[in-house]
Amino acid sequence: MKELFAPVVVVGGSLGGTLAAWSAAKTGKGRKVLLLEETDWIGGQLTSQAVPPDEHRWIGEQGCTASYREYRRRVRSYYRNLPGYSNQIKIREAFCPGDSEVSHISHPPRLALRLLQEMLAPYEKDGTLTVITGAKLVGCDATADRIHSVTCRIGGEDVKITGELFLDGTDTGELVAISGTAYRVGAESREEFGETSAPEVANPRDMQPATYTAALENRLTGDYTIPKPAMYDEFRSLMMPYDKYPVFSMYGPDSSTGKAKRFGMFPGETDENGNELFPLFKYRKIVNAAYFTDGSQPYDVTLVNWPQNDYFLENVFDCEDPAEADYRARQFTLSFVYWLQTECPRADGGKGYPFFRLAGEYLGTEDGLSKSIYIRESRRIKGLFTVTGEMIKKGGNPVFADSVGVGSYHIDLHITTDTHTFFYEPSERFTIPLGAMIPEKMTNLIPACKNISATHLSGGCYRLHPVEWNIGEVAGMLAMFALQQGVAIADVRQDPQLFEKFVLILEANGIQRYWKEG
Repeated sequence: MKELFAPVVVVGGSLGGTLAAWSAAKTGKGRKVLLLEETDWIGGQLTSQAVPPDEHRWIGEQGCTASYREYRRRVRSYYRNLPGYSNQIKIREAFCPGDSEVSHISHPPRLALRLLQEMLAPYEKDGTLTVITGAKLVGCDATADRIHSVTCRIGGEDVKITGELFLDGTDTGELVAISGTAYRVGAESREEFGETSAPEVANPRDMQPATYTAALENRLTGDYTIPKPAMYDEFRSLMMPYDKYPVFSMYGPDSSTGKAKRFGMFPGETDENGNELFPLFKYRKIVNAAYFTDGSQPYDVTLVNWPQNDYFLENVFDCEDPAEADYRARQFTLSFVYWLQTECPRADGGKGYPFFRLAGEYLGTEDGLSKSIYIRESRRIKGLFTVTGEMIKKGGNPVFADSVGVGSYHIDLHITTDTHTFFYEPSERFTIPLGAMIPEKMTNLIPACKNISATHLSGGCYRLHPVEWNIGEVAGMLAMFALQQGVAIADVRQDPQLFEKFVLILEANGIQRYWKEG
């Protein structure tokens, strides 16, 4: 069997995994870093899962790392340097390229991939970083407290990879699970952490839904209807488990009422009482044709990751047949797209938008769906410290002495896969505790994305792009700092002097540890 070695091995090129590899290479003083990713795109939710950045309202001034802020600058710089892009937009200090509802800098996943690859390129060029795509994790040699090696299938061949520290950058915590690291998944009981909004009985099967994203281009005329998906009739007959409407409809869950909420398709559409409806096409729009004055982009493009295509019928990992579940989830989104093209009621009284074209060129796929399914909830390590919903919610105190970053997002649980419940609660602006990034027993594993020690409830806050970026960036620096100091990763938190040294490195690299007033 072929063998590879690197002091730092990052398994999984999620957004956090990518940043972990980048920051480890940047701060490692020549120590080698290996990044392994199963698909052919690094970047996770920002790229292969096709989810535009979801950001808090302070993001322009604070609340993220310096590198994330630089990424945002580079997105806008790309458009400012693009011939044929509106000068009226270019001169604005801040603008959203896609003119979306959910993001301040919504842009195509292909552009996100390009910008992330540009970040990694200098370290790949000097040999510090090696990125291997098409690398599927298939095995792990580990004892109770240490990972010795992982095995990945690369190009049809099993390759053994040894290292000193292993970072789990997979969106589902694959390395956590295969290594035997203790973890939680699904809903904890109310008693376990004293979370008043948790269920009385723990339910590890009850996870947030995963979603295949679709890219739709509004061609305005013509017929681009896809062939009827194999499972369309089955999914078309489903009714909402919480209200009287079909799942495929212009209604979706409203967390504030527990009932269905009606949506519109485009801005300006109203209900029978004249109330303006939330415009779904604008929700995650990535191309606004009006901004391209040269006509090079004549059609608007949106990413369909809407309440109606959240795959809530089953889990796609820690389940009986993950491959079958993944197929059904893909069929679910294709079926919803077919419904949009053929049956969706329009504001003008007609039915269907046959001129919505699946636009795979934006996602690097032939079928117009994302390369990977968007994962909202991962396996989560049992860490030295666990962030709970009580700490995060309004009136809580999510300010931790061992903070290594900041974030802001409400507690947001989409309709779950077993009990079919959904939940929303306002939260405080929070910090990221280092203790949540250190496993209880596994001494050389570091979670690098959504797999930190959080609960089902608090994990709904820590899953957003700026926070995952922050976690990954710190994970890479933590790995290299521990190697340079010759200490265990837990020592960095437990030893006050070591922690202060680490804080200096974080601050020197633009990590904001606490929120400023305002």
